[in-house]
Amino acid sequence: MSNVTNPLPRTRSEVFRQLRKELYDDDEFRQVPHIFVIMGASGDLAKKKIYPTLWWLFKDRLLPEETYFVGFARSRLTLDDICAACLPYMKVKEEDSERLSAFFNRNSYLAGRYTDGESFTQLQCHLDSLAPGTAANRLFYLALPPTVYNDVTKNLRQHCMSDEGWTRVIVEKPFGRDLQSSEELSTHLSSLFNEEQIYRIDHYLGKEMVQNLMVLRFGNRIFGPIWNRESVACVVLTFKEPFGTRGRGGYFDDFGIIRDVMQNHLLQMLTLVAMEKPTSTDSDDVRDEKVKVLKCIAPVALSDVVLGQYVGNPEGEGEAKQGYLDDPTVPEGSCTATFATAVLYVHNERWEGVPFILRCGKALNERKAEVRLQFTDVPGDIFNSQCQRNELVVRVQPDEAIYAKMMTKKPGMYFSTEETELDLTYRSRYRDVKLPDAYERLILDVFSGSQMHFVRSDELKEAWRIFTPLLHQIEAERIQPMPYTYGSRGPKEADELLKRVGFHYGGTYKLHALDRGMLPFSSDDK
Repeated sequence: MSNVTNPLPRTRSEVFRQLRKELYDDDEFRQVPHIFVIMGASGDLAKKKIYPTLWWLFKDRLLPEETYFVGFARSRLTLDDICAACLPYMKVKEEDSERLSAFFNRNSYLAGRYTDGESFTQLQCHLDSLAPGTAANRLFYLALPPTVYNDVTKNLRQHCMSDEGWTRVIVEKPFGRDLQSSEELSTHLSSLFNEEQIYRIDHYLGKEMVQNLMVLRFGNRIFGPIWNRESVACVVLTFKEPFGTRGRGGYFDDFGIIRDVMQNHLLQMLTLVAMEKPTSTDSDDVRDEKVKVLKCIAPVALSDVVLGQYVGNPEGEGEAKQGYLDDPTVPEGSCTATFATAVLYVHNERWEGVPFILRCGKALNERKAEVRLQFTDVPGDIFNSQCQRNELVVRVQPDEAIYAKMMTKKPGMYFSTEETELDLTYRSRYRDVKLPDAYERLILDVFSGSQMHFVRSDELKEAWRIFTPLLHQIEAERIQPMPYTYGSRGPKEADELLKRVGFHYGGTYKLHALDRGMLPFSSDDK
């Protein structure tokens, strides 16, 4: 497909300008002040993601014209300290220097204690001084450890709400450790704010190809008749990272790969694959359908799970020689999994009996996130078992793409089959379009009041219901994860589980991408 269609000559700014027109009311965009407050402004998330994202949006003039940025944290820092910490991640070009100065002129920083009401009174006075006498809208981004959520949100409610404009609160994962702690957090937040004010951010919902799943499914007639248990043999949702914990093992050890990736990123993608068509693209219509899917999934059984923990590769280089337990920040003898494969089933009319396989891990052989639908075998085979199963693959990262694996006649005089693809690789089709970062999309959504790509409280409750019994069993019984070598595919037991539930490995096909300056993508490494 990419070879016969002209790329769309749309720049990054043109894409966002159109988005701004769709999202903002012109009067509000031009006239109403907005204040974006980063709670935890001294932390890694703030300097690596939030400040750079706000800068990119400001640079492209995508934020409301009178927007101010306020950092708040315990550290006694100056605004210059914040600037110095963020600049390496902001990708500033030489021609942007004047715009960058304007951005930092809109920034300020306050130090205070999260448990101290007086600190928040001072914050309130500062916010009032930025837009005196107006109904400024306020956004609070909680880039904080969950241990301080309760104190911070209580103080925000008591001291820092906008009197006339709206107030919105962005909450970062983890949203609890299990069903009980998540419910406690949700109950606390709902006692302070209504659901329309709470934005639980899962940055995977801001990725281009994840958002494309709805259009792919419900905007194309060809997929409707085959998107069900009659035609789909299994669905594989994959998240792979080629690096380990990189010295952050102590933080990771408190959560593990299931809480870190599977219970949120992969499960959210599953709902988009499996849900029924919503009545509209309204936020609640979409999230209603996602919740219905989650309610059809039984809690995961340990017999349908393979856990792994990476060990050092003696033949590797640098970090690859170190196993998870070699990280000095990891507790000695830790049983925390760095790899997990789990099989879930959606018990409804569309999907009964179809395995949804969730796979995620660190220190694996490649970086990849994708959704893969493998279709059933063609009935009445007349080609002597030469045909592989068809697959539809949505590659989320890297090199965003959608491609369908299918069988064709091999060119030439002989009559035999070969596997090929219908390929929409974004780098080829949209050569002049730079896709926005997930955080850019999601922060714009908060400004505009769209909650479609944020997690609602009942979604969160159902997600934890599915995984909490498994997590408690793993911890109570200290289940030992299977060792796998740094840079490998993961434990061989995971491949065996996939085969047991009906996934077929082809092992012969490579996506033809060499003509686009890309590496070939091998389908035998699912």
